[in-house]
Amino acid sequence: MAPRAIWKGYLKVAEILCPVALYTAASTSDRIAFHTINRNTGHRIRRQFVDQDTGKPVETDDQVKGYEIGSGEYVQLDADEIASAQPESDKTLAVETFLPVDAVDDVYFDRPYYLAPADKPAQEAYALIRDGMQASGAVAIARAVLFRRMRSVLIRAEENGMVATTLSFDYAVRPAREVFDDIPKLKLEGEMLKLAEHIISTKRGSFDPAAFHDRYEEALGELVKAKLEGKTFTPPAPQKTAKVVDLMAALRESAGVAQQKSTAAAKKPPAARRKTTATTKPAKPAAPRRKAS
Repeated sequence: MAPRAIWKGYLKVAEILCPVALYTAASTSDRIAFHTINRNTGHRIRRQFVDQDTGKPVETDDQVKGYEIGSGEYVQLDADEIASAQPESDKTLAVETFLPVDAVDDVYFDRPYYLAPADKPAQEAYALIRDGMQASGAVAIARAVLFRRMRSVLIRAEENGMVATTLSFDYAVRPAREVFDDIPKLKLEGEMLKLAEHIISTKRGSFDPAAFHDRYEEALGELVKAKLEGKTFTPPAPQKTAKVVDLMAALRESAGVAQQKSTAAAKKPPAARRKTTATTKPAKPAAPRRKAS
């Protein structure tokens, strides 16, 4: 079944208007979900709002939002008042600027969506915008009212389509200095740094999302299956956490240096081990000279 668009509108670049649709790129709908039920009857349990002080149920018509201004003091706001503060949507994703691909720090990335042409007539304008960004090595920053808020959206070309990622507001992103300022500046060099570089170079690879498994989700599935079949569920074995005592020793072990040295030493004959020192190497026999023909 074809995916359902969660938003439809127009992508606007200068005077170019392209009908587009947004589709969810990352979803949690396939996760195992649980309902809360009554253990004795097997019936689902319904949540009910009650007054915190009296303990009596509060009907829907008597429920309003409140902003706390002091201990136990609130400014009450009803649904219509909150709705009046929401910006009006013109269904337009208006591009404000184009930036280099790596100009936006990914700490601001919120949620990804697929941005596609809304219909066949829109495909030409869509391809023009997409291919223009690919040729220029640029991404677009657009603004639109999405999900009741004015949001900034980063749009980038992706193969034959485009991906739109909502961006977090500046006030929502904590300054890095709050976490990193207390970390001392250490200058690492010599063997320690070379070993770290070696470990990184030998473990380089490519990103494959299929290689990463949700161990908790898989275990939940096995648990449900075991319950249905009347079997005993065996929890997955916990991962062992090693304690690093000596950083240099850990680096050498990770790089395989210690193992290489011990293997090389074991292969040497006893006489060679006695005669060879750290500063003296055995002389190599001279290569035989080739006679001139």
